[in-house]
Amino acid sequence: MGIFSRLSDIVNSNINVLLDRAEDPKKMIRLIIQEMEETLIEVRSSTARVIADKKTVVRKMDRMREEAKQWESKASLALSKDREDLARAALLEKQAVEEQLSGVADELSAIDEHLVQLEDEVVQLQGKLNDAKAKQKALSMREQTITNRMQVKRQVRRDSLDQVFAKFEHFDRRMDRLEGELEAMDMGSESSLADEIDQLAHNDKINAELDRLKRSMADKES
Repeated sequence: MGIFSRLSDIVNSNINVLLDRAEDPKKMIRLIIQEMEETLIEVRSSTARVIADKKTVVRKMDRMREEAKQWESKASLALSKDREDLARAALLEKQAVEEQLSGVADELSAIDEHLVQLEDEVVQLQGKLNDAKAKQKALSMREQTITNRMQVKRQVRRDSLDQVFAKFEHFDRRMDRLEGELEAMDMGSESSLADEIDQLAHNDKINAELDRLKRSMADKES
């Protein structure tokens, strides 16, 4: 089922209202344009048929006018031959043709009115279709703008995260360096501690030797 039930619905439609109510405006505007294009094709096809009908009626009227002239010519010929009875009959035929011609002229007038109406409908439909296409273009541009903004925001967010991760990585490297320096200091401390312990043992030996010498000298003096 179409969006519009008749031509007047399209002409009187408010595209903005239809899009505001739609769950998917992009799909809705596409359907609106499709139905308008199909309706425009139908109206133009109807216009083409009416134009063809008009041409047929115009040719018929031309033939009838020619026929009326011929009957008048025959009436003149009959009078020239003193055949008033035949002239009268010819004029009656001419009159009948002219009456038919009057009816066909009314038909042509109705066709012209119909054509004016169809042309007006084509103009209105084309205007509505142009508005719908402009709206579709605006929606497309708006969607592209939003998409671009989202991409920029994602990129900025990624850049921010990259900066945060870079800071963490820099911090980790700094911690690794400090830990390395600490380990290096500890390694130096272990070596110094061993040397100090060895030095203590050496001092003990010297002290023992000093004590022995003191005792030896004390014994000699006594």
